[in-house]
Amino acid sequence: MKTTATLWRAGYAANRFASSSSSELHNLYTNVPLQKLLSSSGLHDSVTDDRKGLSRVLEACRISKDFRTVAKTHARVIVLGYRTYPSLVASLISTYGHLRHNHITQKVIDWVLRSDPDLFTMNLIIESIMKTGECDIAKKVFNKMPARNVVSWNLMIGGYMKKSRFHYAIGLFKEMLSSEIEPDGFTFASMITGCARLGALSYAERVHNLMIEKGIELNYILISALIDMYANCGRIKVARELFEGARRDDVSVWNAMINGLATHGLALDAFEVFSRMKMENICPDSITFIGILTACSHCGLVEEGRRYFNLMQTCFSIQPRLEHYGAMVDLLGRSGLLEEAYAMIKEMPMKPDVVIWRALLSACRTHRKKELGEIAISNITHTECGDYVLLSNMYCSLNKWDSSEKVRHVMRMGGVRKIRGKSWIELGGTIHQFKAGHKSHAEIKAIYRVLEGLVQRAKLEGFKPLTELVLMDVSEEEKEENLSYHSEKLALAYGILKSSPGTEIRIWKNLRICQDCHSLMRIVSRVLNRVIIVRDRIRFHHFEGGLCSCGDHW
Repeated sequence: MKTTATLWRAGYAANRFASSSSSELHNLYTNVPLQKLLSSSGLHDSVTDDRKGLSRVLEACRISKDFRTVAKTHARVIVLGYRTYPSLVASLISTYGHLRHNHITQKVIDWVLRSDPDLFTMNLIIESIMKTGECDIAKKVFNKMPARNVVSWNLMIGGYMKKSRFHYAIGLFKEMLSSEIEPDGFTFASMITGCARLGALSYAERVHNLMIEKGIELNYILISALIDMYANCGRIKVARELFEGARRDDVSVWNAMINGLATHGLALDAFEVFSRMKMENICPDSITFIGILTACSHCGLVEEGRRYFNLMQTCFSIQPRLEHYGAMVDLLGRSGLLEEAYAMIKEMPMKPDVVIWRALLSACRTHRKKELGEIAISNITHTECGDYVLLSNMYCSLNKWDSSEKVRHVMRMGGVRKIRGKSWIELGGTIHQFKAGHKSHAEIKAIYRVLEGLVQRAKLEGFKPLTELVLMDVSEEEKEENLSYHSEKLALAYGILKSSPGTEIRIWKNLRICQDCHSLMRIVSRVLNRVIIVRDRIRFHHFEGGLCSCGDHW
């Protein structure tokens, strides 16, 4: 009887909660009769498993943006005695924040803090909110915490890193350094990862120097991360020095070095490191072979790729995974062996994933294989903008403008937008970002002036804009103008404008560098006697003396 009455009151509370104003919601949240209701042990015992169900409801509400159901669920959380349960509190805070009910979000946060939770509970709340991806809401909770420890800071910094919000993570790390809390190995692991993803060399060097200053012990995890960081910041020689001076008794250290060399297109060096593993009694694992096969793909070494693919099975009893098949399909596709790549896909012992079909589709675009490209895209169940763009561009390259327009129409109808290319360059500890046709930079007039001068000088040296890459049915003049203002060209011009003659220029790009930009940078590196390093989505390109480390194979 007591349980029935309690459930009736819970239903009444839920209905009232759903129709309440913000002030009434606050009153309900601190309602004294409801606090008495929570003492019903029979009810509490019978709904112990409800917490997972309530979490699932709140997650569904975040997606559907159903505020009324959130309010009802919130009332049920209160009545069932779960309002101090960290994961549910975090779900409520992140859901209200996601639905932009900031006043209620703030009230829930304030109530939690008034209940005087311990630091462990607050850290659990921060962790749970970060898992939902609501970094800004987690930051609000973090800012209001009366006390923090190194775990609190690590959860925030790591959360920002996972969401690729590197500038926020770096800013928070600076705040941490000015606090009384000392960073630990986990803090530095997050920062190293962020510097690697961002390619920010000056930050990377500061973080490494700080680790040395604070005497952080370098275990195999941190050593691997440091090697990866310097490789991704364009300093493969420094990565190699770290590798040579480190303990190498864990395979992850070797994998970091091999993958770093592969990203820089140094396949022969990667093979040499691999051969040393046997001498030092380190057995390669599946990740080792992903790095080796990637190195083969970046250098067009088909025979070597086939050999290592067979070696992993015959000598090391490592069964190929999707990633290994993907690397082989990529290698064969880039080398123009599309029928062999397709045959490998059909013979795979497991179902090919979207990455493998996209590798084939990309190769079909490069080698203009329309029929096979259509097969590839028909097998991509969740088509994204890049897939449509590849197919559309393939039709354009074959002058099939009607087919291309049909693909673009499907994109428009489905609300699919093309990912815009962006490039960034780090100068003086500041990262400057550019998009194609960018005009908002404070020095854009000078940048355009430098770029136009570079293009004209390059033309005197034999540079010819590859207007066929502009896949639109427009005039040659319009195509050439479209090519001239790609984001990596703007970044290059800014680097030349702001740096001293002879200094190295490092550029990062979120997409694959186009052939026209690649051709221009080769010539500029020779004309200006500059080393230009470009890290695109796939790999590094080192331009020096008119040549590129990729050997024009990427």
